[in-house]
Amino acid sequence: MTTDTTDDRDRNAQGRPENARPRDRLGRPLRHDTDETLLAEEHAYETVEDALSTGVELWNEQRFFEAHECLEDVWHHATDDDRTFWQGVIQVAITCCHHQRGNDRGWQAMARKALDNLQSAPAIHRGIDVGRMRSFLARALSGTLTYPRFPAVGEGPWFTDPGEVTPLTRMPPWKAGAEQLAAEAGQ
Repeated sequence: MTTDTTDDRDRNAQGRPENARPRDRLGRPLRHDTDETLLAEEHAYETVEDALSTGVELWNEQRFFEAHECLEDVWHHATDDDRTFWQGVIQVAITCCHHQRGNDRGWQAMARKALDNLQSAPAIHRGIDVGRMRSFLARALSGTLTYPRFPAVGEGPWFTDPGEVTPLTRMPPWKAGAEQLAAEAGQ
């Protein structure tokens, strides 16, 4: 199968579409040459633990699109046993993001996916009250959606044992795409 790369879409090195446009706070793409004040910020961190901490802070500020971007770095570094759990956590943030955008079908579908992915996790996992997340999703699907604070328990959340540090070993796709486009534009 051949990939058609004749359109004007941003593409990565493999020719696949990868949007590198700036985004507003809700994650909606803006024009490359936009004069608008951007609300979404790019967050820099060097460890998975810092990505998790930043994601939690953004979540608590109801900046769910940015929170999900940070939490994706956690998910990408998770062990196979924890990938579904972290995916569910991210999907809760995306549920809230779709709701902020007014996308009713989107947030409802994402809430159901999040519930499925969090179903097998224990009530408390990695310092996160998973039971509270599941309750939030169930209430949202029954008609009551109010944005929750991140449900941390005790000293949580955590990715690794206290004192351990996990360096980021891969660049987030949005950053890799933006750097590639910038390099191509500079040639």
